[in-house]
Amino acid sequence: MRRLSRLAAVVVAFAVLAGPAGPAGAAAEAALPVVASFSVLGDLVHEIGGDLVSVTTLVGPDGDVHVFEPSPDDARAIGAARLVVVNGLGLEGWMSRLIAASGYRGPVVVASDGVTPRRGFAGAGEGPGGGTDPHAWQNVANVERYARNLGEGLALADPLHAAEYRAGAAAYIVRLEALDREVRAAFATVERARRKIITSHDAFGYFGDAYGLTLLAPLGFGTESEPSAKAVGALIDQIRRERIKAIFIENMSDPRLIQQIARESGAVVGGRLFSDALSPAGGPAVSYLEMVRHNVRLLIESLQLSP
Repeated sequence: MRRLSRLAAVVVAFAVLAGPAGPAGAAAEAALPVVASFSVLGDLVHEIGGDLVSVTTLVGPDGDVHVFEPSPDDARAIGAARLVVVNGLGLEGWMSRLIAASGYRGPVVVASDGVTPRRGFAGAGEGPGGGTDPHAWQNVANVERYARNLGEGLALADPLHAAEYRAGAAAYIVRLEALDREVRAAFATVERARRKIITSHDAFGYFGDAYGLTLLAPLGFGTESEPSAKAVGALIDQIRRERIKAIFIENMSDPRLIQQIARESGAVVGGRLFSDALSPAGGPAVSYLEMVRHNVRLLIESLQLSP
């Protein structure tokens, strides 16, 4: 009996040192399950939350959030989450239905809350007056607001680690501020009159407003519709008239329209920009910070070669 009592005491002592057992203990140590609508937001959540979060991204690298069609697996992922993160500004038109189907009742963070929305555009894919531009992350300064919102959203969903999430957001904002200065310095090397580019759809308006570029696109804010032949012809005429040479394909768009415009206008495709999605692992834009730096490098190289 004495030997058994001694063994029992050892087992109890080990259990105390090891911490809580069973589901409650496992839950205390488990990473916070977060669902992000698309890859840019998924990266931001990971940067701010680090090992404290487990991020599921619905629209992955090279994916097109504008035409995304959710699956039952996506509904199950949301149903198992403790936090859902969306961009807002009309980007994820499918999200409210997906959340309702999932039965999710937890908090939803709208990353763009507090950002001044950009309205109207010069593309051909919308009606008169255009609509709200959802691509607010293309202005690095706006992503500072995204980071604050995400830090607070994570703190709300996981109060035990609130201080860590807020510290993660503050540290990431410092990196964003440095990136914003870097981008401004890069474009200062190009005469403002030469800062004109063509992209697949109107995804870089916030970028152009922030960094002094004139941007044209055959499509509007979304990629769902096709531009008219008249609109494409007018754009080609403008490219010829203004001698615009910087024309770019986007990673999540069909390249054929831009290739046609390049052939008929005499412009040269300057490379592949990342607008609505990051690149897969091993690519040039696996994070938001790398995406911006990649895009700026391509743009500067092309603009400096333009007449």
